[in-house]
Amino acid sequence: MMVETDCPYLAPQKYRGGTNEPSYVVEIAKQIANTKGKHFSEIAEITTKNAEEFFGI
Repeated sequence: MMVETDCPYLAPQKYRGGTNEPSYVVEIAKQIANTKGKHFSEIAEITTKNAEEFFGI
């Protein structure tokens, strides 16, 4: 799983009405953690690792 915000007109609820931006991926990861019953840090670690492997960085 990776986290992204490529939908410019659908910002997370907290920022609704404004333009979406990459820094909001934190809000997406927080919601994933909440939904899965996991800590944010675990989701951040997993999604960062996946992105690094996928993009070879």
